[in-house]
Amino acid sequence: MIKILIIGISGKMGRMIYSQLQNNDKSEVVAGVDRYAVTLDFKVPVFADIKDCAVAADVIIDFSRPESLSDILPYAIKNKLPLVLATTGHTPDQSEEIKRASTEIPIFMSSNMSLGINLLIALAKQAAGFLGNNFDIEIIEQHHNQKADSPSGTALSIARAINDVFSDNKEFIYGRCGNASKRRPSEIGIHAVRGGTIVGKHDVLFIGNDEVITVTHEASSRQVFAAGAIRAAEYIIGKKPKMYNMDDLLETDLNGTFMGR
Repeated sequence: MIKILIIGISGKMGRMIYSQLQNNDKSEVVAGVDRYAVTLDFKVPVFADIKDCAVAADVIIDFSRPESLSDILPYAIKNKLPLVLATTGHTPDQSEEIKRASTEIPIFMSSNMSLGINLLIALAKQAAGFLGNNFDIEIIEQHHNQKADSPSGTALSIARAINDVFSDNKEFIYGRCGNASKRRPSEIGIHAVRGGTIVGKHDVLFIGNDEVITVTHEASSRQVFAAGAIRAAEYIIGKKPKMYNMDDLLETDLNGTFMGR
């Protein structure tokens, strides 16, 4: 059995992962870290500080907050534990810390653990390459009213992937409030909506003369993200130190060398 340590175990995603692993024949949760956790809610030990965790694990899944990174990375490096980072909103300095840590341990990082959203990214890149500069590109992301970062890490990942097609020549415009100038062809607009209990919805609009092409992904449950994080944790076991992402997992899965195919 693969032994998993969940950071942020009492959060919505942490609880979802814990729940999904209760009857899993391949992986199990052996401990959690969360300063707000009520330990009676879990059948495994839960620590307020990762530094106090002495439970042996094979891999870490982090679904906490960006400020926890300064404690997570040293712990993972010290214990030589592969790390799945599912938290979004890291600063540029933190991103550099993650890259440096990946020279010592394998790190799987994705702004969105859903296989569907990663298919959307692939389709958006294909559409951008086909349509070129003849279509304006706008990205609209929608999430629940408790989401802290804006725009979402997934929206930024979509924008960056599309920008790769254009050799990074596009400029990201975040909303249009106070912008009195006309839209330029070099822009990718990124817009955020927050409200209610929306799990996550991303629309990529390719807007041309007299026609609009929209690529959409909507998650109706957080289970898709939990399942993706668990698959990432199982995938990264035994890998050499470097950065991994959902493209690596999908490529392995499609080649039939993962998930028992």
